[in-house]
Amino acid sequence: MIKYLRNEDFYEEVSNGIVLVDFYADWCGPCQMMGEILENMDINVLKVNTDEFSDIALNHGIMSIPTLVLYKDGSEVGKIIGLQSKDDIQEFINNNS
Repeated sequence: MIKYLRNEDFYEEVSNGIVLVDFYADWCGPCQMMGEILENMDINVLKVNTDEFSDIALNHGIMSIPTLVLYKDGSEVGKIIGLQSKDDIQEFINNNS
């Protein structure tokens, strides 16, 4: 399930279970391609627009987009940067969850 961050409740959104956070921007071509890949995955995805929530992106060390960060019960357990294939994302999730 894909959910877009709409307010400052980032920590509440990632606090329970496993959540994959997609830091993206609307103008970013690779981000758009990544979004299409994530739509077909069976994991909770929280999309964070770095233009709207730049403070959250900076607080999490996001310097490039797209960046995927995996959270487990509110703690960051892994991060990958750049456009990834579905298989690479699944392997990343399996290795870090």
